[in-house]
Amino acid sequence: MQAGKLFPRNTLQKGQTMKEQLYTIPLNDAVNANDECPFCFIERSVEQDLLDFCLGSGSSYMEADIREMTDNSGFCRDHFKKMFDYGNTLGNAWILKTHYQKVINEMKNEFARFKPSKTTFRDKFRKGTESSNPIGMWVQKKDASCYICDHFKDTYERYMDTFFYLWKQDEEFRRKVREGRGFCLHHFGDLCEAADSRLSNSEREEFYHIALPLMEHNMERLAEDVAWMVEKFDYRNKDADWKNSRDAIQRGMQKLKGGYPADGPYKMNK
Repeated sequence: MQAGKLFPRNTLQKGQTMKEQLYTIPLNDAVNANDECPFCFIERSVEQDLLDFCLGSGSSYMEADIREMTDNSGFCRDHFKKMFDYGNTLGNAWILKTHYQKVINEMKNEFARFKPSKTTFRDKFRKGTESSNPIGMWVQKKDASCYICDHFKDTYERYMDTFFYLWKQDEEFRRKVREGRGFCLHHFGDLCEAADSRLSNSEREEFYHIALPLMEHNMERLAEDVAWMVEKFDYRNKDADWKNSRDAIQRGMQKLKGGYPADGPYKMNK
């Protein structure tokens, strides 16, 4: 991917690696945004960058090497929907045209090799979570592959690395996290798992000493905002201050599962 808003081209500081320099700026921006979760902020920005890369004015969909990668990976259902909403009809058509060619070729090969297996009476009552049918397994593999998801996973890991690099090296960053709104539960779970491999025992103890109370406080804050919204529907509170509850629904949903429920479709900038 070319350098963009998440991959700024700034001069390296003394002692700073290229990887650190590329990811510290947007992560600091995410923390400075005072969002309910800086990793939700990062996730949305990276996804929008990837949509711009695939379908934006740079016309990467016209480049054979890029389309070869999108043909191989395909896209998940959610990202096909977001690509449709993005609005580039020609770009989507080009991507689908060559992707269909690859999928049909693979499908023909799968069909040519396929032989229905014989099942026993016991097999008919077996409830397995994984398919043993070769065609079913091939389809599952296609469903699990997505160009945008795969690129995001790699980028996400780098932001996890960068978070703990800044956590250990930058006291101002630690202060902003400590005084911020915490994280959504989804990304907080990832953060805790990442802490086990990126922090020493003493560093991990200190991290949890700060992070766990931070999450408790901010989960309770969201619960109070939602509860007050309920109270505002009582006629006795119709003239009372809304406090921080006007957008409590979308923030409350984000805090539990991540993402931005109130966001509309991300559109192509024509």
